Amino acid sequence: MDSKHFSTLINDFKPGIFGALNEKKEQLLKEGRKVYNLSVGTPDFEPAPHVMKAMQEACKDPNNYKYSLADLPELLEAVQYRYEKRFGVHVETDEIMSVYGSQEAMAHIGMVFCDPDNVILVPNPGYPMFEMSGVLAKANVEYYTIEEENGYLPDLDSIPEDVLKKTKYMIVSYPLNPVCVCAPDAFYEKLIAFAKENDIVILHDNAYSDITYGDEPGKSFLSFEGAKDVGAEFYSLSKSYNLTGARISFVVGNKEIISKFRLLRSQIDYGIFYPVQYAAIAALTGPDDFIEEQRRQYASRNRALCGGLRKIGWDVRDSQGTMFVWAKIPNGYESSADFCMKLMEQTGVIVTPGSAFGSNGEGYVRMALVVDENVIREIVNVLDTSGIFKKEQN
Repeated sequence: MDSKHFSTLINDFKPGIFGALNEKKEQLLKEGRKVYNLSVGTPDFEPAPHVMKAMQEACKDPNNYKYSLADLPELLEAVQYRYEKRFGVHVETDEIMSVYGSQEAMAHIGMVFCDPDNVILVPNPGYPMFEMSGVLAKANVEYYTIEEENGYLPDLDSIPEDVLKKTKYMIVSYPLNPVCVCAPDAFYEKLIAFAKENDIVILHDNAYSDITYGDEPGKSFLSFEGAKDVGAEFYSLSKSYNLTGARISFVVGNKEIISKFRLLRSQIDYGIFYPVQYAAIAALTGPDDFIEEQRRQYASRNRALCGGLRKIGWDVRDSQGTMFVWAKIPNGYESSADFCMKLMEQTGVIVTPGSAFGSNGEGYVRMALVVDENVIREIVNVLDTSGIFKKEQN
């Protein structure tokens, strides 16, 4: 079939850099080369034993293979417990709903808010699914620029008034993938006031609040006064609990948003598989010691990778949060994609070009902290001996 049989939407999609990287990776493996894959943010840690046990026990019950249709009351109570314990935030059960991972939720939520020609605001650089939420809802996607010089925080005052008048929602996420920074409390306070003043909904993606490296733990958007009045938050179990394949996240916040989103999702699915719900209950109500231990290990990996790269001449700043490192490409390379391909060809190290996250990501790469420190030291040594860049001269 030719393209006329398919939608304009799907015909506009192009194979991404990830496909090219994967093709090159397979080629290297066939050649017997060693590959170090730092491109995908899949945790290498295991789920906690009590979470896996809850899943296993639930799978033994034949009744748990039926349509779930709704969230278990115990699941909603578990989210309440987690938000109160972890963030000091009280949420009602009608302010919570489960989703098949934050990515799926983000893909559909634009349909809750947008008619054609409405506007959504997303960060540049930012996670690609942010803009896709508007594309799939046939809304216009506008980008707010975030730059290293400004701490990767949006300049809210610079967003044009004519854009704001058409904007239905703004997506914000801190700690922010891919740029790996956290936002200060004052930013959230200003953001909530900005949303109220301009009648804009705020959607906060909170995937990495348990992976921060400062003195204070990561926070919830909902912990700031007035947040529930203007928006909702995506809270994922993928990274904190290493449940990426289980696909379980929550949308928490404004009850009208939750009600409308639940109505939309009732048209397209039959609820979360019961064993996954029971695993989530065990995760949310169980001990947090393994989460803190993971955070310490991510922090140690962060220091090992960034510090090691600086020692061999690549000036990479430490991450403030997320399970990634964001780095400027060395001098002498025309684009982040070119550098990534050259890096893979010469060293077997796979990283993600910053251009995959928007035009403002050009000139950077993202590296995932998904290998242990021994492998990180090996990677640094491979890079040091590769000649791909020279050490800075003192």
